[in-house]
Amino acid sequence: MKYDVFWRCEMVNGRTELGCFPAGGPRGSWPAEEFAHARRLEGLPAEVVMDLATDTFLVILRGPEGAD
Repeated sequence: MKYDVFWRCEMVNGRTELGCFPAGGPRGSWPAEEFAHARRLEGLPAEVVMDLATDTFLVILRGPEGAD
């Protein structure tokens, strides 16, 4: 996979985190959902999850290659 310089790609607990968005933002989860949608248009199975410990929305790919 090719990632541009704005993506934060990190493997954590069997998932690849593509982006991190604050939950307290005025638009809520919309920025994360828009980012995930753009990744899905590129063919990546991106999804949004809430990280309660850090109060952020994460855009992730599950598994080492984004598969369950």
